Amino acid sequence: MMTNNQASETSPSSLLPPRLVRLTASTEDDLECSLHYLPKPLMREFGHVFNDQYLKFVDQAGDSPLRLLAIPTNQRAREDLVAVGDHIEREKDRLLNVFIAFGKYLCEQLRAMGYWADYIDPCSGLPMISLNCNKVYSEVDGMECLLNYKAYNAGFCKILTHPRWGSAVYPATIFAHAPSDIVKSLIESLPSGENA
Repeated sequence: MMTNNQASETSPSSLLPPRLVRLTASTEDDLECSLHYLPKPLMREFGHVFNDQYLKFVDQAGDSPLRLLAIPTNQRAREDLVAVGDHIEREKDRLLNVFIAFGKYLCEQLRAMGYWADYIDPCSGLPMISLNCNKVYSEVDGMECLLNYKAYNAGFCKILTHPRWGSAVYPATIFAHAPSDIVKSLIESLPSGENA
């Protein structure tokens, strides 16, 4: 669960504050996950990355207005990811696999209901499902905008700092064009993570 300090750091676009969830109760791989309307500062970047891919999907129910949603996730790394070495690369691979399973699950659930959803490959910054997209999404910029998390420059890289985990954090984002109550229910149906 969030502390009071973290709650005040969420943006006005927040629909569900950050919470620790797991894909299944049997795993120990937690993701900090929240839900937001896509705010204006990210709309332009979203448009560059996805074009109008989401408009190819229509609201099957016809009773809920669809809005673009962002589902930022952060994982606590076992290592400070600013460091280098084979052990850091193995940890990044582990975190990538956890996120891909999570992103694939959420997107498949939403797409099965007739809604558009896609997730960003944290390694390339490119969408995983939408084709013909060649613009890169900045996870760090997204986390700054959506969650007010801080970042700093290290050479040519921008490093995200989580309020509790520092730079031992692995950010990745899912996007959806779906009713917020459906996405919120889907996230809330997941098992709670440790310390939730």
